Amino acid sequence: MNSPAAPPAPGDPVRPARAKGEPRFPDGPRADPAGSHFERRIRSFQPRRSRVTAGQADALRRLWPKWGLDIDGQRVIDLAELFGNDRPVVLEIGFGMGEATARMAAGDPDTNILAVDVHTPGQGNLLGLADRGGLTNVRVGNGDAIILLREMLRPDSLDGLRVYFPDPWPKKRHHKRRLIQPEFLTLAATRLKPGALLHCATDWEPYAEQMLDVLTAHPDFENTQPDGGFAPRPEFRPLTRFEGQGLDKGHVVNDLLFRRVPHRQDG
Repeated sequence: MNSPAAPPAPGDPVRPARAKGEPRFPDGPRADPAGSHFERRIRSFQPRRSRVTAGQADALRRLWPKWGLDIDGQRVIDLAELFGNDRPVVLEIGFGMGEATARMAAGDPDTNILAVDVHTPGQGNLLGLADRGGLTNVRVGNGDAIILLREMLRPDSLDGLRVYFPDPWPKKRHHKRRLIQPEFLTLAATRLKPGALLHCATDWEPYAEQMLDVLTAHPDFENTQPDGGFAPRPEFRPLTRFEGQGLDKGHVVNDLLFRRVPHRQDG
């Protein structure tokens, strides 16, 4: 028989119990912001369920209405309005717990970062890091980055795109779920300004080789490396805890730096 829950200690805040089905964060990120408005294509990400800490929950409640964006695909967003200025905007797809994102935002305050993920604890963690660091150049997107690119961003609106350590989907039958594919690059190219930098990094060598092949073959991108290979890790990309763990295990991390080429002229 389960013991009854202990009463709250004196001074502890008492939160009312949530009704069944009631969202934990009524004004926070929605579970499925795009709903059934769009086709259920093959997803390149796997939603993760894990515990939200008290600090992350507090950040979500306080900061999501100000710095959060649900990717519902129902409107085209004005990035200058979203950030409150017209500085360059870089899209980061998949930021984990947000430590690297926060460090990059602190190191380059004149660049806005729109960071997208589907992991609620990570969203709360990044919001908290931005708040504590006084980082006003970070916005957190919740949902499918493909819908964001296709439905909610204007052409030539991004000054950069970062995809760090995406799910490698190592089994051959799952390779179709990998994000860096020709179709994705074609879509991304429409939203990147000419000269914008596409920066990928992975510690899964077979995926790195595929990325290099796909990017090299795509007409809208050119390798920044004269030898056409991988790039050294640029100083602006911090060494993350995840990356350090991989290096300790003998993993090889590869960076790819490609630029959006100028628009081709018809005729």
